[in-house]
Amino acid sequence: MRETVDQAGRATAQLMRAAALALVSYLYIALLLFTAVATVLVVGAAVLPETVLLLRRMAGFKRREVGAWSGKPVPEAYVPLTGELSERVRAATRDPSTYRDLRWLFAHFGYGLILAYVSLIVWSVGVFVDGVWCGLLRRPAVVLPLLSRLADVDAMWSAALLTPSPEARRSADLAERVEELTVTRAGAVAAHGAELRRIERDLHDGAQARLVALSMRVGLAKRAYDKDPDAARRLLDDAQDQAEEALTELRHVVRGIHPPILTDRGLVGAVRALAASSGLDVAVDAEGVEGKGVEGEDLPRAPAAVEAAAYFVIAEALTNAAKHSGSQRARVQLIRTAGRLRIVVRDEGRGGAETPAAAPGGGMGGSGLLGMRRRVAALDGTMEVNSPVGGPTVIEVELPCAW
Repeated sequence: MRETVDQAGRATAQLMRAAALALVSYLYIALLLFTAVATVLVVGAAVLPETVLLLRRMAGFKRREVGAWSGKPVPEAYVPLTGELSERVRAATRDPSTYRDLRWLFAHFGYGLILAYVSLIVWSVGVFVDGVWCGLLRRPAVVLPLLSRLADVDAMWSAALLTPSPEARRSADLAERVEELTVTRAGAVAAHGAELRRIERDLHDGAQARLVALSMRVGLAKRAYDKDPDAARRLLDDAQDQAEEALTELRHVVRGIHPPILTDRGLVGAVRALAASSGLDVAVDAEGVEGKGVEGEDLPRAPAAVEAAAYFVIAEALTNAAKHSGSQRARVQLIRTAGRLRIVVRDEGRGGAETPAAAPGGGMGGSGLLGMRRRVAALDGTMEVNSPVGGPTVIEVELPCAW
């Protein structure tokens, strides 16, 4: 009997919360009417998105209630209400889920209260009937279990009304994708601007300064050529040294734009060169990425943009590992999959790498991770950093790749 009463109590609590939400819906309907009139009169258009957001919160609360009772989560699919006021109003009025939530609101106002009233009647009858039938005669309860059935009905009807339609899911997915691409584009533009500023700074501070010094030495050598040939020869020797240093600086800048080693050796050869010069004991596993296939055919290389992104991500990860991890060993894996290039960089260091916004003074956080994320996002790839305190640190990157 105690178990029956406990289950009936939980079902009643579920139904009472549904009834309370139905009463709140009554107040919301009044707010909805006010918003509709104000929007028609234009003066209250700013209230419409906030009213829709309140509706979403109420529907979200009911989804959580239904999921907790039935054990089956109810999905949601909403178009984000962002941007200027006109964009938010347009999104709120064109989102199919808005009208689905309104349909649920009006329906739930009816069946939520009705089921609550019926549960009170069941309780008044069940306490007497099951008290005798179950408590005295030791027979299974017959009335109070109906409360669970009523709660099941509420959950079933609410889930049916609140489950988004395929059209709503497509609209929400499209809006989410547009928002994601907008953020990605902003990150790519920021990364591109930072890269241009770096190239300009490198040229100004390096090659340009050396070329200016070279020009001055050649001018001085021309003036001294007739009067002091030895001095002119020394100036020309200095000018030659300056020219070689300027060429070195230019090669450094070019490597920062697109490393020539990628063109010469391919991604695997370039990664092995990075591993050799990283100062760590790096194991490189790149079977099946380049070279010969199973049947002896030449495997196609990844597109140049994908190779460049992979190269710079691995270079930054190894640099961070050498500087911050405290480990002497690392491992790089290049994995070829259908339509994607997967990169895994692992070190056995102290860990603690965090997102750039929250990175402390130590660890692998900072602009390096931010630059890596932006470079990966620009190609619509994904990047995950798993770095618990104490290590190891594992960076996994997936880049779309048309092999």
